Amino acid sequence: MNVIESIILAFDSVRVNKLRAILTLLSISIGVFAIVGAGTLVQSINNAVTGEMAALGENMFSVYRVPKIQTGHTWRKYRKRKPITYSQYTDLKDKLSIAKAVSSQSSTSGQTVQYESQATDPDVTLIGTDENHLLLTNTNLSEGRPITTQDIDMNRKVAMIGNDVVVKVFPSVSPIGKKIKIGNNQFTVIGILEEKGAVLGQSQDNKVIIPISQFLRYYANRWEESLDISIMAHSQIALQPTIDEAIGLMRAIRDVKPWQENDFELETNESISEQFASLTGYLSYFGLFSGAIALIAAGIGIMNIMLVSVKERTREIGIRKAVGAKRFWILLQFIIETITLCQIGGFIGIGLGVLGGLMLASSINISLTFPIDWVIISIVICTILGVVSGSYPAWKAATLDPIDALRYE
Repeated sequence: MNVIESIILAFDSVRVNKLRAILTLLSISIGVFAIVGAGTLVQSINNAVTGEMAALGENMFSVYRVPKIQTGHTWRKYRKRKPITYSQYTDLKDKLSIAKAVSSQSSTSGQTVQYESQATDPDVTLIGTDENHLLLTNTNLSEGRPITTQDIDMNRKVAMIGNDVVVKVFPSVSPIGKKIKIGNNQFTVIGILEEKGAVLGQSQDNKVIIPISQFLRYYANRWEESLDISIMAHSQIALQPTIDEAIGLMRAIRDVKPWQENDFELETNESISEQFASLTGYLSYFGLFSGAIALIAAGIGIMNIMLVSVKERTREIGIRKAVGAKRFWILLQFIIETITLCQIGGFIGIGLGVLGGLMLASSINISLTFPIDWVIISIVICTILGVVSGSYPAWKAATLDPIDALRYE
């Protein structure tokens, strides 16, 4: 007996007992599909988010009233924090001495943009910001000019619009110089944002950017509006000193006492990526848990199949023993057969998992990342499952009395 022969016997068992084998392989495939599918989706999402954060630069950080990613009941901790006001932002901007650029931003969704008889759906994001926004968000203009300091100081009603808005509202004319209506206010289009596409199924082009002064005047919630502040250091080396200076200034500006903790959050792009990865990790745990339940059920099914196989091949085992086959080789033969069955189901599940991950990744417009580590884990799990499920049937086969086995009908 050799390994190749045992593998061939396993394939023969699948071919001869099609229904029984298919049902067993299906349960294995479902378990591996859950594991690999979750791993594929999680890695693809994490890589997409990490890529977006990396595009913004490693020398960037932001100041928020509350963390961008919250879990559980942590909101109770932050609900009493006072908003970050525009005056606090300008105070910080004036006093920061080693930062390369500083920008503020606030936004609201569900806006409708109208030009003459053309209008968008009520799903446009309206962003209020300043002259440094394009630099700090790694955004370019395909046409026109950006918002300037003079636009903010002189309260000009100007706007930069994304490609989705251009397509819906200006299908046949150039938007530059045209007046669009957002709510009850009109803005002159001065720039068109370069198309960026979608991330995680969310379009980055369905937006309008106006001066922060106009946003706070017409669209902000006067009692609860809090600005997000983005800060760019001159280099990666200068990042930590810039962070330290920003923390000290914000504590002073917001009158935080020495014994009190910060009443604002400071997050780097790297920390946001790490928080997001820990959040998507729960999806991995769900995939592992679901897959484990399916694989346990599959292991029981495989054990029953192998016990039936031992029963059906009792005379064959008796003949092998009669001609000198040792217990170890018979034991090994059945374990190898079980492992082979598990690997067949495993590879089917891997294929389905990658395909399922690809479909989900495509539906939210992110590129697929092949989860080689999850594939290796699945192969190892299927091997262990084969050893555990096949051990008892193999032991039953190896301990058969050759005389009783030869008499078996």
